[in-house]
Amino acid sequence: MADKTYDLLVIGAGPGGYVCAIRAAQLGMKVGVVEKRESLGGTCLNVGCIPSKALLQSSHLYEMAAHEFDQHGIKVKPEFDLGTMMKRKDKVVADNTGGIAFLFKKNKIDHLVGHGTLVAADTVKVTGKDGEQTVKAKNIVIATGSDVAPLPGVDIDEKQIVSSTGALELKSVPKSMVVIGAGVIGLELGSVYRRLGADVTVIEFLDVILPPMDGEVRKQMQRILEKQGMKFMLGHKVTGAEKGKKAVSLKVEAVKGGDAKTVEAEVVLVAIGRRPYTDTLGLKDVGVTMTDRGFIPVDEHFQTNVQGIFAIGDVIGGAMLAHKAEEEGVAVAEMLAGESGHVNYDAIPSVVYTWPEVASVGKTEEQLKDAGIEYRVGKFPFTANGRARCNGETDGFVKMLADAKTDRILGCHIIGPEGGDLLQEVVVGMEFGASAEDIARTCHSHPALGEAVKEAALAVDKRTIHM
Repeated sequence: MADKTYDLLVIGAGPGGYVCAIRAAQLGMKVGVVEKRESLGGTCLNVGCIPSKALLQSSHLYEMAAHEFDQHGIKVKPEFDLGTMMKRKDKVVADNTGGIAFLFKKNKIDHLVGHGTLVAADTVKVTGKDGEQTVKAKNIVIATGSDVAPLPGVDIDEKQIVSSTGALELKSVPKSMVVIGAGVIGLELGSVYRRLGADVTVIEFLDVILPPMDGEVRKQMQRILEKQGMKFMLGHKVTGAEKGKKAVSLKVEAVKGGDAKTVEAEVVLVAIGRRPYTDTLGLKDVGVTMTDRGFIPVDEHFQTNVQGIFAIGDVIGGAMLAHKAEEEGVAVAEMLAGESGHVNYDAIPSVVYTWPEVASVGKTEEQLKDAGIEYRVGKFPFTANGRARCNGETDGFVKMLADAKTDRILGCHIIGPEGGDLLQEVVVGMEFGASAEDIARTCHSHPALGEAVKEAALAVDKRTIHM
């Protein structure tokens, strides 16, 4: 006998799960959400997107005060208090997770605190600090997200060798930090501690940083980060770690071969990626198919091979992005309600919140070349943008890619101030099948950073105005 019965039960209260639950409740369903944390929001709100952006903002302001204010005629000698930064970060997290709790109450969604395990296609056992309960649901959505990917030979203790979670809780700024992995998480958190005074070295297995990004973007962003003081060891792998009282010694080898070397750092951040959180959900016991890497294959309706069990977000693969999971959450809720939910995977933006920001949507030049698609490129630098000059933030460019025959926008890549926000008009344009000419013919405010997007669109037709 089940303790409760729902129209929809969501396992996981991260961005995909809680958004799915809210949309389903709006559509009239009785909804329950199983979440092992007492606070809602998953990795993103608790130990991911939100706290990291809070620290990025605080450290960015400190760096501006320390190194850029004098250019504006502002004379200060700033000091930072890491404890206060961390307290502010914690408050930001609490405010956001509290907001989700309010939305659950508003939409009459039950939060079942505990670990969810499938025991049948319509039944979940919830194990929490107060014991066990069994709940049934007409439909179940797996939205458990992802966990830190481990690195063999480098054991995380969240003190000297940390994951992104531990990096958000350091009690002091280390004199030196090695970041293993030159992806989004590594570069963002590496930027935080570099700004605060750490000597940061990034070790990356590949020969490039930010592997999914456009090649031109990767190269320029590396130059910018190096200019800021970040060091890179590309084409290297870490094969072991030995912890000492004051430092960690890493054994590092070139991927192409050669003698091993030792690199020491006070703190090591392991940021080589994430893996789906699917191991302990009882999926195999109820017949749900998974890949060798733990991902859950789904059909066009986000349904697994077991009728009534669905999956969204990081667990189904693709871009491991909170907003991608949210869109899938909305789509599956609407499909269950008999509506036409849909996600356009060609228009999912991606942003790296370093400074300057890196923002991307659609295809890269490399992808278009590999696919044999003829395209045109429009590019405009922020050095030629009036507002960027006023702000003293001229690093980077906007790069737009359009179909050579139809002029339809195929991709856009930005390095620059507020790049993530600037990209959004292109994302909207792509969602509606816009051409570069559509962006070029749209009036943009002056003086504004967004004019660089317009000029890049004009550049597709080789008719920029301000360059």
